[in-house]
Amino acid sequence: MCGQCVIDNVRQSMMSRRSLLLGAAATGAAAAALGTPRPALAQTAEAGGVSGRFSGVADLTHTLVPDFPTFSGKPQFEANQVYFRDKDGYNLSILTIDEHTGTHVDAPLHFSTDGQSVDEIPVANLVAPLVIVDIAARAADDADAQVTPDDLKAWISANGEMPDRCCVAMHSGWAEKVGGDGFRNADGDGVMHFPGFHPEAAAMLMEETGAIGIGVDTLSLDHGASADFGTHNSWLPTNRWGVECLAGLGALPASGAMIVLGAPKHKGGSGGPARVFALTKAA
Repeated sequence: MCGQCVIDNVRQSMMSRRSLLLGAAATGAAAAALGTPRPALAQTAEAGGVSGRFSGVADLTHTLVPDFPTFSGKPQFEANQVYFRDKDGYNLSILTIDEHTGTHVDAPLHFSTDGQSVDEIPVANLVAPLVIVDIAARAADDADAQVTPDDLKAWISANGEMPDRCCVAMHSGWAEKVGGDGFRNADGDGVMHFPGFHPEAAAMLMEETGAIGIGVDTLSLDHGASADFGTHNSWLPTNRWGVECLAGLGALPASGAMIVLGAPKHKGGSGGPARVFALTKAA
């Protein structure tokens, strides 16, 4: 068979819904045709104890717009269209963007001097069993609520041990506030109030689980009023990643899904906007 035929056949296979969602058998065959190792999805599913057929895809990414809320409060995204289909034959825009805007990844380098930059994060670490810790009820009454070791213990009690090499995500209900000032929730002194991970919870995950990532539906891994970024400073330097401003967590089960982090790959980056989605299992 000609080389181009092989490429075309593999591309068609990989783009089909069956190949994308099925897992080990189909993806393993595609990888063999390409002469590369089996992709991270199959490896992580097996290592993390998440097995079975995936039946759907859930988008965990907010649409990025110029007025998307930012940690600094200043606009960090701009899109200027410079070519137009009706005049130039095609559409093209120039983007100006902060690495930490919208739904985005925090690479280890973000809070370390020698941690992995975003292009150095192993691809196998970007696909992981998804653990969702729900603190939405508490956060509705207390904007400064945090994921604590007790929350992690309660999750384990209800769902069993966390899968190896998982991503633990906080669902606080904050994603629904993106369209207004409530997402930053700054007080009169400019101090923001929104949920995050308590450093003690991050420490427990590092010491007692094999988690490789944490995620939040807010602007920061640390809660908004944090003065020392304790979670950032303890978690990221261990070459674990974070993802902030997630959407759609409330529609997913506490366990059983896989998160796929479409991290950017610019050299030396401390992070960057990402397309994040979850593969969900059949009921």
